Amino acid sequence: MKKSSIERFWEIDFLRGIAIIMMVLYHLLYNLHYFAHYNINVYSGFWMYFARATATIFIFLVGVSISISFSRTKNISSDTKEARLFLKYLRRGLKVFSWGLIITLVTWVFLREGFVIFGILHLIGISIILAYPFLKLRYWNLLIGLFCLFLGAYLKGFVFNFYWLSWLGFRPAQFYSVDYFPLLPWFGLVLIGIFFGNLLYPDYSRKFQLANFSSFSVIKIFCFLGKHSLFIYLIHQPLIIALLYFFGMAKINLF
Repeated sequence: MKKSSIERFWEIDFLRGIAIIMMVLYHLLYNLHYFAHYNINVYSGFWMYFARATATIFIFLVGVSISISFSRTKNISSDTKEARLFLKYLRRGLKVFSWGLIITLVTWVFLREGFVIFGILHLIGISIILAYPFLKLRYWNLLIGLFCLFLGAYLKGFVFNFYWLSWLGFRPAQFYSVDYFPLLPWFGLVLIGIFFGNLLYPDYSRKFQLANFSSFSVIKIFCFLGKHSLFIYLIHQPLIIALLYFFGMAKINLF
C-alpha cells in the first residue's frame, strides 16, 4: 500500500535544527573576530572542530534526506519515470547551487579577499545532482563514501598551481576562502548519509523504534528551524552583521 501523504521524520528536522543553532553561534563568533576584531580563535582548536562538526551534521543529513526523498517518491508512485525523477533532483540541486552563486557574488563585492568560490551551498547543490546515480547502490555508498573521504584527506596534503579544480579538492597555493567545501572529501559524507538513509529509512519507513517527542515545545522549535534551514542560512549572516553595525561593534570598508 502506497502512502498518499508526505510524512516528515521529526528526528531529521530536529538534528538539522541543532546544526542551525550551532552554525549561527559559530558565525556570530566568526563575525566578532573578522569584523569587530575580537580576539577569538575561530581557525583552530575547539571552535574549528565545532565548525567542522556543524558542517558534518548538515552534509550527512543531506545524504539521509536525499535517500528518504527518493524512497518517498518511489513509495507514492512506483511508475515514476527515471528521467522525471532525475529532473526533480536536477532542479532542486540547481536551485541550491544558484543560491551559492549569489553568495559568491555578494562576498566578492563586499569581501574581495577570501570570497566564497565553492562553499557549502555549492557543495549541497552539486551533491543533490551527482547523488542521483548512487541512490540505488545502497551499501556500496558506504565504501565509495569512505574512499572519497580518504582521497580528500590525501589531497589536503598537497597544493597545486592551478585554480580550475579547486571545487574538486585540488587546493591552490596561497588559497583562502571564508567558506570552502570541495567535493572531495565532502561528497563522500553525502554518500555515507545516503547509505544510512537507506539502512535506517528503507521504503520510506523508520526501521527502528523511536518515541514521538515532536509535540514537546522545545523539540518543535528545533524542528521548525530544521524545516527552514535554507532560509535561515541565507539570512543569518546579513542579520548578524547588521546587528554588529547597529551596536557599533563592527566596521567594514566595502571598497
